[in-house]
Amino acid sequence: MITAVERADELYDVIRTCTLCALSQTRTNAVPGEGPLDAEVMCIGEAPGLNEDKEGKPFVGASGQFLSELLAAAGLTRESVYICNVLKCRPPSNRDPLPNEIEACSEYLDLQLDLVDPLVVITLGRFSMAKWFPKQAISRIHGNVKEVDGLFVVPMYHPAAALHQGNLRQVLIDDFARIPAILERARARRVEGQGKVATEPVQPTTAELAVDLTPRIEIPNPSAANGAPRDEPSPPGQQVPSPVEERLEPAKSVEQIRLFE
Repeated sequence: MITAVERADELYDVIRTCTLCALSQTRTNAVPGEGPLDAEVMCIGEAPGLNEDKEGKPFVGASGQFLSELLAAAGLTRESVYICNVLKCRPPSNRDPLPNEIEACSEYLDLQLDLVDPLVVITLGRFSMAKWFPKQAISRIHGNVKEVDGLFVVPMYHPAAALHQGNLRQVLIDDFARIPAILERARARRVEGQGKVATEPVQPTTAELAVDLTPRIEIPNPSAANGAPRDEPSPPGQQVPSPVEERLEPAKSVEQIRLFE
């Protein structure tokens, strides 16, 4: 019987050799993700940046250092959480992910969610948030939580946002400080054995949380997968508009920054 580690290794090998989209022609290294396969918390960024592309690891740049600080504020360590991205390959010049690239990588992310089966998912940035919170503005729902089929999803600003706008640093720290209470609630829910639950907020703080959520997908064995993705923020002024952005609500100032490592 194949073990979880063997499944993960097989998946990572497929990702590293994936040619499902054009990013495979410009990457140095694909960045599958890393972390314990029994992690209770999964952090999902957007796409690899320059440093990640060189090293093949997620969040190894400046925003990765801040992510470690944020995890500490939540009583966690980087080694205790699973970290990956929506895309597994770096888009040229850190531009925004394109819809076809997100689609090409979507099965990989679903496989990772299925493999790790976390209690809490922290989305970092607009593109990972959009998987569960379509057409929502991160400035309105950051730090709040929704329960989707027993999975607690918490949208957060990307750590790189605080590198561009210093006032967001404390916002992120405060949001991450709520994770221990959310994790305790998720543990209790898992023990209760309740799967699908109503989409009411765990800790309601705003009336704007009545949003539609996309349920998790059933996915095949990783050996059938064959695609590639990326994670970091582009410097201001280098954004490339995409249909994904057009489906989101009008962005606030920080949401106009490409949030890659």
